[in-house]
Amino acid sequence: MARALVAMSGGVDSSVVAALLVREGHEVIGVTFNQWPIGRNTRNEGSGCCTPRTIDDARDVCRILDVPHYVLNFRREFEAAVVEPWAAAYLRGDTPNPCVMCNDRVRFPELIRKADELGADFVSTGHYARVTDGPPWRLQRAYDAVKDQSYVLYMLQQEQLQRIRLPIGGLSKSDVRDIATEFELPVADKPDSQEICFVPSGGYASVVHRYGSTGAGAIVDTKGEVVGHHNGLETVTVGQRRGLGLGGGTARRYVRAVDVSRNTAVVGTSSELGARTFRVDNVRWVNGPEWEPPRIAKVQMRSHGAAFTARLRSLSGTEVKLVFDQEVRAPATGQAAVFYRDDEVMGGGIIAGSDVS
Repeated sequence: MARALVAMSGGVDSSVVAALLVREGHEVIGVTFNQWPIGRNTRNEGSGCCTPRTIDDARDVCRILDVPHYVLNFRREFEAAVVEPWAAAYLRGDTPNPCVMCNDRVRFPELIRKADELGADFVSTGHYARVTDGPPWRLQRAYDAVKDQSYVLYMLQQEQLQRIRLPIGGLSKSDVRDIATEFELPVADKPDSQEICFVPSGGYASVVHRYGSTGAGAIVDTKGEVVGHHNGLETVTVGQRRGLGLGGGTARRYVRAVDVSRNTAVVGTSSELGARTFRVDNVRWVNGPEWEPPRIAKVQMRSHGAAFTARLRSLSGTEVKLVFDQEVRAPATGQAAVFYRDDEVMGGGIIAGSDVS
């Protein structure tokens, strides 16, 4: 059997991963990343993964499974590689995905580095996705479509995938909870986290405001007429309808775009949010040049959104143009666009702009 390094978030998914690997006879080492923001130690703040309260849960599970557990301090690294760039992105009008940033810059690079230090053969996490044997190693959607997390793993490369195992990718969430109950794990009924791990109950804007604000500005319609005011562009996102304070009128209005240079948010009706062409930058290909454009793919532009058919055209080495067969609701810049062939992840990148009709 092999030595496995398991990322323990304190939730039911990663706990079951550790339990399954123990049952298979592997030598399991549990590690929890302490990524809680510097200067905030309140154990009652936040309910996501990697927060102070979850360390105790992960430790209890490892005690029950009789495996060692270590807490790794990545607070400074996480602040510098994820939180600060995430806040800066909001301040320039983007809407970044912090899970994508963390998986790319902290979680998997550091897990594999630590595995090398400890002589572990592979690393495992509680992500709902599948990695098939290679080479080449393939990244695929999870069996449970509702829980699928392949979207936030698109950046993984061959040298990483060959060191990663995702044991619950072929299970449903109910299966996972049943296994946790079978092992008598105290997290069997623990609710799933719905929040960003470093965002307290005050909302994401409260974190962004630690780094700055664009300041109050106008909300304008597509004709440029002022229809309201915002308290900082970091408080609005493309597609938002609620909380704009517009009220009245016969048609619902949504944020269509943000213009940092003018400090304005542009709103329009639902029919004015559509676009067929997007630019995607910082593109990564899971299997390298094997699948570079021109291609046709299903493209998913939100963590749990629908996937739409698009033609991929190369603009440069790391930039791709997406041309959709139909108008799709325009996502915000900074979000990820992930390319699929059937249920396989071929690659993805960061949305840099769209041609809104």
